[in-house]
Amino acid sequence: MKNIVAVALAALPVVTSAGAAFSADVIARRDRVPVYEEQDQRGGVRIGYLDCSIGGGVGYVLGSAKEADCVFTTAIGSEPLDRYTGVVRKMGVDLGFTTRSRLIWAVFAPTAGYHHGSLGGLYQGATAEATVGAGIGANILVGGTAGSIHLQTVSVTGQLGLNVAATGTSVTLTPAG
Repeated sequence: MKNIVAVALAALPVVTSAGAAFSADVIARRDRVPVYEEQDQRGGVRIGYLDCSIGGGVGYVLGSAKEADCVFTTAIGSEPLDRYTGVVRKMGVDLGFTTRSRLIWAVFAPTAGYHHGSLGGLYQGATAEATVGAGIGANILVGGTAGSIHLQTVSVTGQLGLNVAATGTSVTLTPAG
């Protein structure tokens, strides 16, 4: 009988510490997983991206205007959160035609929050493009609303067609219905 009591008393610290270790492990599993947040030069956090499909069209030597359909997607999920319609206007040397283009911008905010329609507004700057079959372009655009959410200043465009452009550019975004 003494042996059974001695074994039980010796096992008691092991059993209680195992329960504490299990409890600590359960609490740690409920903690939020740290999220990587990329910062830009203005101190904002990348909260997602804006993916724009730009319609094709012809450059008329001094400029062009093309419609854009854009979707904002958060960095955390893959579901589209907000839709925008817009117009891309170019003024300057714009020769040739494009069948379609795609523009993707990173979206930054001071915190991880986003409100419907926050990206609406006017963005202005410059564009340089070269396309023979498939081509690329670089955009330097700033603006938007007076709010704190903003688009990455420099973005890249991929497009199909035959085109050369060096223009002043404006993009107007309006929240879709």
